[in-house]
Amino acid sequence: MKGLRAVLPKAVRKRITFGFGTALLLIALGFGLTLYSYNQYRKASDRIEHSQQVTNRLGRILSLITDVETGERGYLASSGDGIYLEAFDVAVPKFTPELNEIRSLVADNPQQLQNVDSLSMRIDTKIATAYQQVDAVKKKLPISIARTYMLLGKSRMDRVRQLLKTMNEIEQARFETYSKAAENSFRNTLIIIFTLSLLTFVTLIVSYNLLENELNTRQKTEDQLRAYEDELQDKIQLLEISNEELERFAFVASHDMQEPLRKIQSFGYLLRDRYEEGLTPEGVMYLNKILQSAERMSKMIKDLLNFSRISSKKEPFRMVRLADVVQGVLSDQELKIKAAEAVFHIDKLAVIEAVQSQMDHLFSNLISNALKFTQPGKAPVITIKGGGVDGDMYPELIPGKKYYQITVADNGIGFNEKYIDHIFKIFQRLHGKSTYEGTGIGLAICKRIVTNHKGLITAQSQPGVGTTFIILLPEKQTQSIHDNATTHETSTYTIG
Repeated sequence: MKGLRAVLPKAVRKRITFGFGTALLLIALGFGLTLYSYNQYRKASDRIEHSQQVTNRLGRILSLITDVETGERGYLASSGDGIYLEAFDVAVPKFTPELNEIRSLVADNPQQLQNVDSLSMRIDTKIATAYQQVDAVKKKLPISIARTYMLLGKSRMDRVRQLLKTMNEIEQARFETYSKAAENSFRNTLIIIFTLSLLTFVTLIVSYNLLENELNTRQKTEDQLRAYEDELQDKIQLLEISNEELERFAFVASHDMQEPLRKIQSFGYLLRDRYEEGLTPEGVMYLNKILQSAERMSKMIKDLLNFSRISSKKEPFRMVRLADVVQGVLSDQELKIKAAEAVFHIDKLAVIEAVQSQMDHLFSNLISNALKFTQPGKAPVITIKGGGVDGDMYPELIPGKKYYQITVADNGIGFNEKYIDHIFKIFQRLHGKSTYEGTGIGLAICKRIVTNHKGLITAQSQPGVGTTFIILLPEKQTQSIHDNATTHETSTYTIG
């Protein structure tokens, strides 16, 4: 079932689970009902056997009382031959245990209990009459007296037979009732077993067909996916070849473009240094514009190379101290910082798994951006903070994964947040080139670096108030179960 969970959609798994669960329920229900019907059948069978035992005991009573009757008449007819009293003497002591046994058997039937008591009294009366007749023969009383006892005994014998017949009829009725109940239980058991077996069979067939159809559909989908995968692999291979060619082209093109550009700059500086006095003011202006354009072109080529190398150059992820990265950027831009009289506050920077060179580019561009877009007459104040967050806080991130949030806030000119997506695109600028220098690639490089680290970059800003860039990077690129803690270092820098 674990294997099926991995390949079947949730809705199909639910239907199949419901089908097999229904089949198991039907089997359990069938077992329970069969057991119940069997118990009912067994109870009815026990009652049938019980009635048969009562009937047998009543037959033995009838046999015994018949022996008494036969012995009594034989003794009278033979005028006192003792051989006829042998069966008589054997039968009389057996009535009491037989009647007691019948009482125990009919204990659950008040009517039969009452009949047993009446039967006991009638048997006693019959036996007493028989003894009187035997005594009359022994004492040689007139034959008329003996015949009177005989007629009285016959009457009492008929009453015993009548009561035995009534009791047998009652037991026969109970026997038929219990037999019918046993027959019904047996028939119901067969019907239940057949019906539930049929339902279980149908349910299993439906579930099996559903499973088979889903697996066939899944197999077709997998075959199509394999075909698409093979096609995609071919395209990826072609794309990798194309990227390698583009990378080589970019390197060669940049190298070839840098060479004439350096010559333009070199000869331009020579021309300005040696012949500036011989040029008209308009010529000097043209020459300076050429040198400025060449310088801007050189920066643009370098930024383009950095932008293209971020995703194409495969550098390993290592544990990087962000505090050291920021300190290195501050050292590199020390002259700019002193010239702007900027103040930095850096707090709680962690050690995360990242690419060292890309972290250098990230913080270099963000700090340069904060130093560039300042308000006139106002010293820039730049605050860099960090702290751990969970991926659940942002829909673009992986829920449950640990991320490290870095904020770079300034008190610069800010911008309208409706342009927040615009600023991270390559060559996109919110200000003219004459107002603020730059190539329009810096934030695009930041975006590509963060994307390469499977993170997120965004910003919050208000015109005239300042901008806060928010960067979220995974603490671990391959996070293990026990890697939940992040090492923090606290430091504060004030440069002004």
